[in-house]
Amino acid sequence: MNLAGSLIVAGLFTSIAFSALPLGIANAQDTGKKVILSPNAPNPIGPYSQAIQVGKTVYLAGQAAIDPKSNQPMVNASIEDQTRRTLDNLKAVLEADGMTMDHIVSTTVFLKDLNDFGKMNEVYATYFKDAPPARATVEAARLPRDLKVEISAIAVRP
Repeated sequence: MNLAGSLIVAGLFTSIAFSALPLGIANAQDTGKKVILSPNAPNPIGPYSQAIQVGKTVYLAGQAAIDPKSNQPMVNASIEDQTRRTLDNLKAVLEADGMTMDHIVSTTVFLKDLNDFGKMNEVYATYFKDAPPARATVEAARLPRDLKVEISAIAVRP
């Protein structure tokens, strides 16, 4: 078979293979994506959603110590108070979709100063008493609004 014949056969194979895929794979609008928005958590400060649900999984955007009523950052608050507010904001987003902190399976904690890990961890532990989620913690050079902590999460409904 010459090169032209090989290309035609390859093209036919590709057309047949991709025509067998469900259309939803190629079309993001068919993903069943649902936006979750809570009036009890701060408004997003950029072009993102507080959370997105796809199937039984909820992907929560990073929350920080921003007062949901005033939308003002708690810049001068202690790491403990910032952690508490951050976790309360995550909790509010979950509650808007009928979920609780117990549904969280994974978190990522971003700290401005990793020396605050112990203090953050003490507060964090009070929110996850039974079967705490998997977690990664990293130090970030700078967080939005110059806050000390940001936490994102993934939750799964039963």
